[in-house]
Amino acid sequence: MNGFKRALWGYRRSEVEDAISAREARILGLELTNETQRASLSEFESETTALTGMVLEREREIRVLGERLREANECHDRSIASLDAITSRLEEVETQARGQATRIRMKALREAVEVSKKVKALTEIEPALEAEMDSDSDSGLYQGQVKLEIGPLGDFSQLVGFEDAVGQLGASEIKVDRFSEGRATLSMQLHEPVDLLSELEELSNVDFKVRHTAPDNLILDVDEDQGPGQQAA
Repeated sequence: MNGFKRALWGYRRSEVEDAISAREARILGLELTNETQRASLSEFESETTALTGMVLEREREIRVLGERLREANECHDRSIASLDAITSRLEEVETQARGQATRIRMKALREAVEVSKKVKALTEIEPALEAEMDSDSDSGLYQGQVKLEIGPLGDFSQLVGFEDAVGQLGASEIKVDRFSEGRATLSMQLHEPVDLLSELEELSNVDFKVRHTAPDNLILDVDEDQGPGQQAA
């Protein structure tokens, strides 16, 4: 009020109204500023709430990650322990394998020496065996396991007849190993020396020629010039 100039009947009205208007304008400005500050404060509180939620979520994620890290460390520790155990076991197995390999090599060397001795012995007696085999082959005597191939045979009944002739020689374990395109391969066991060719010529109704002879096998070719009636017999 001290700033107003006095008039005849008090203060000047215009100055008072200007002062009131200025005051109201200031009050309005303060109220607007207050509203703005309240809005800013509300926005700040919302942001603070959101940030608080984010912080809490991050803390929860950090706890989960920490738990996973702890579990991963424990799993890693267990894996390391298992790996150490496996490594130790592998070292034991390797040691045992080296010892076993050494024993096998020593055994193989001993067996090789024995085989060498046997080979040398067989080499020394081979000429005598060959002479004996040649003698048996020349004499036409067969004994032990013998294979006999014959053909061509006219039909299966002719094969059966030839098999019966072989059976009359005193052979056992007579088997037809193969019969294809008229040729048959038989195996037999002769317990005593047998003049196989002579006996077969006498007992068999099939005429044949000798293609190959050996101490344990014989190959015969049927004479294809013989008549059908003779083959059927």
